[in-house]
Amino acid sequence: MTAIFALATSPIGREAEIGRILECVEAGRDRPQSLLVLGEAGTGKTELLRIATERASRTGTRVLAAQGCETEMQQSFAALHQLLLPVLDDLAFLPEHQRDALRAAFGLAPVTGPAEPMAFRVAVLMLLRHIAQASPVLLAVDDIQACDRDSLDVLLFAARRLAGESVMVLLAARGEVPPPGIPADLAVLPLGPLASQAAAQLLDAQPGAPTGGARLDLLHQAEGNPLAVIELCRALRTDRALAPTNDALPQTSRIQQMFAAQLDALPTATQRALLYSAAASTHEELATLMAALGTGYDLSVWAPAERAGLISVTDGRVVFRHPLIRTAAFHREPVQSRQQAHRALAAVLGEQPSRQAWHLAGAAIGPDESVAAALEATALLAQRRGGLYATAKTLEQAARFSPCDDDRARRLAKALTAANDFGDPAWVRELYESFVAVNRDPELLSVAICATSWALSLFSLQREAFSLLVDAWERTPPLDGTTATAMVAIAGGIAHQSGIDEHLRVLPGMLDQATLINRAERGGPGTTEPYYSNLTRDDVTASLLAVVQATSDPAGASSLLKTLALLPRLSDLQDPATLHRMVAVGAVAYHADESDLCVDLFRQVFVPLRAAGAMGPVAHLLAVQADALLATGRWAEAAELIEEAQAFTVVRGMTCAELDLDALRVTLDALRGDNEPGVELTGPNWHAVSLDENRATKARMLRARGLAALSLGDHESAFRHLRSLFEDDGTPVHNLLSGRSIAALAGAAQRLGRHREAVHVLAAVRQTEGRRPTLRMTLLMHHAAALVDLDADTEKHFRLAVVDPGADQWPMERALARMSYALWLRRKRRPREAREQLATVIEAATRLGAHRLAAQAGAELRASGGTTAPEAAAPLAELTAQQQQIVRLAANGLSNREIGEQLFLSPRTVGTHLYNVYPKLGISSRHQLRDIVERRMGWEGTSGR
Repeated sequence: MTAIFALATSPIGREAEIGRILECVEAGRDRPQSLLVLGEAGTGKTELLRIATERASRTGTRVLAAQGCETEMQQSFAALHQLLLPVLDDLAFLPEHQRDALRAAFGLAPVTGPAEPMAFRVAVLMLLRHIAQASPVLLAVDDIQACDRDSLDVLLFAARRLAGESVMVLLAARGEVPPPGIPADLAVLPLGPLASQAAAQLLDAQPGAPTGGARLDLLHQAEGNPLAVIELCRALRTDRALAPTNDALPQTSRIQQMFAAQLDALPTATQRALLYSAAASTHEELATLMAALGTGYDLSVWAPAERAGLISVTDGRVVFRHPLIRTAAFHREPVQSRQQAHRALAAVLGEQPSRQAWHLAGAAIGPDESVAAALEATALLAQRRGGLYATAKTLEQAARFSPCDDDRARRLAKALTAANDFGDPAWVRELYESFVAVNRDPELLSVAICATSWALSLFSLQREAFSLLVDAWERTPPLDGTTATAMVAIAGGIAHQSGIDEHLRVLPGMLDQATLINRAERGGPGTTEPYYSNLTRDDVTASLLAVVQATSDPAGASSLLKTLALLPRLSDLQDPATLHRMVAVGAVAYHADESDLCVDLFRQVFVPLRAAGAMGPVAHLLAVQADALLATGRWAEAAELIEEAQAFTVVRGMTCAELDLDALRVTLDALRGDNEPGVELTGPNWHAVSLDENRATKARMLRARGLAALSLGDHESAFRHLRSLFEDDGTPVHNLLSGRSIAALAGAAQRLGRHREAVHVLAAVRQTEGRRPTLRMTLLMHHAAALVDLDADTEKHFRLAVVDPGADQWPMERALARMSYALWLRRKRRPREAREQLATVIEAATRLGAHRLAAQAGAELRASGGTTAPEAAAPLAELTAQQQQIVRLAANGLSNREIGEQLFLSPRTVGTHLYNVYPKLGISSRHQLRDIVERRMGWEGTSGR
């Protein structure tokens, strides 16, 4: 399937597999290597072989390739002839009987006597050895399950006897197990389904890719198969009228043609059985299918499809071997047959109404309240089980079958709330458009607007999100206290992300009004059931409103946190209301720079929310938690969270959250010293988002770029980025996040002699922080003052920046302050005191994994007369062949991106390899690689003499 990755420079989501296959190719230049790539149709086997052969050709390896063909399976040595055809003109070196045997087997000469199988096999072996003397050889055979058996036997015979030769054998086969005759000890590289993030990226790269609910449906149906992703997207694109119902698996004639011959060859009864299985859910029990078919317990109906490799019947279920087979088996039948299949399945599921409802919907042809009610009841059951996707999908279906507009609006409001909790902003927007077309209830509109405005915020459309929410608030203020609390809390979240002054100024008035609504509600009898039942508790309301207050005025966050500490102790940590309170307190702690408390609370909250698939409402807080983990030195945990959260945000299409996490990934690389010039924040979304209305993202981006430049010693760029965190008059671009970079800005300014500009910004930060700044901000401002305030007592500020034991909560910031202090002490000719600080910096940086800072501190320590641990010898031999190649290219000055282009790896994969080899080489930064490689080359040269 050579076209499945046509839109990508290399297969999306196959970086690890590419690394493995190229490592084998490289190793095959020195010793024999064999590898079998296994995967179902459309998983990318052919593309991986293409990459391997292209790479081998570019490095001087002789490539011989062949591909199995079903029409030639009965022709002896057909595949081997295709493989060796380019070298059959060079047979003069062979003994005559071997040459004759080879030519006769391939039909190049008449058969003059009885066949000599051994002579032929040895001839092939000798031929391969002969061409391997001139250059390494790669034998690449695709689709070996369709090769003739004789060719495989001879090829494997030769491969087993090529010890000591530079010959690599690369095979690819369709299926999950090796074809018959393949040795059990042959190394296998399985190609399973793509990870969800990679599948989403592949889908989004297609022309006219769907969004919202249709996008999720397609990803679910494709099951991670790249070919299925592309073909289902093409099918949906060519038939936009196709309603995304349970019955509407996208299909085109292309999909029908892929499996037409196999399906047409099946008996009629088996074709009918496959239709029923395709109409059922992927987890339907075999007993249910048999009952619907009405054929008793005779399982022979499935045997022809099993023999054809279309399905497998295991563990009491029917499993299609490829998602497109399911689509083809369903749509090849007429609509009447499909409807009958759904009716038959519904009839036998009478005791399971939740599953029956979907088949009733599949058989219905128009609005039907009984079907809609059954689906709504099914959605309620799914919600109780924590299945938010199923809840939203079923409610959407229920709304579609609702004859009455009021019922349709009510069900759509529930659907978009569930979709928002699930975390798919595009889906929420689609549902909102359907909702406003039929809704007449202003209170229900407020509920729908809560979900929709949050979705718009996750899309990075902060102005539109805030306007939608505030316009509804001003036009028809909610009567229900929980709805008022929800609207204000969401307004606060949007305002924090936007950082826009006019948004922040609106919050105090909304807080006052929400407080009055809640008080009035407590003073009188409730007339309706609150829509947000998890927000009825006073402690939850107080916590959520405190977050909004902290957003409006971060300087007051510490006082708010003390007030929240007086609330009743929490008991049931699994209670949804309690989770709301913990999220709110964690957010206030983040504003108050109580980073450890923030980390602890979010850790506890994210576990049940992940399990329930309910990360949508806290999607913006993923970046908050990652930021707090970085600040507190928990970098490994931060890296794990960032990777996991980025996969989640890509799949769900949360542009804003994805960018925040991207910036924090670059920040982590800069703190570790793993970054390199020009490889940060270059994705397409950065050009599609207005940073002016996403100032939290802008602040994280500028900080990331500033720290990356500082790490590389580019102080001019660092100053430019970090200075952009503040307006010309020193006002922070973001009222919370900008000030946290004041020490980094001062460090860049000191190196450039731009003290006065930094002092101007420092004064504005002090004014913003107020009379009682947090401990963290106090320490950062002391560090900044020591660096750039020429009129201040420098040593006093340095000591205040490093001596407070509370600074241990932010170990990297304290280590950087100690580093600055040590450099100042050296300039003051106080080497003994400088060495004390530097030793502490080295210990902290080594513990954190801040390689570049550790190396800088080590150099300063040696320059001040101190000693460091002896540098370990570089054990390059312990690295894999691919890692050695990456090290050599990096030592030659190539960037991760340039290395990736040469080795068909992503820049991130290259960076991961380098990060993993640093400890093995006994180094801490990239610039030390050249010394390591040159030392190894010198040793090898000496050994050679």
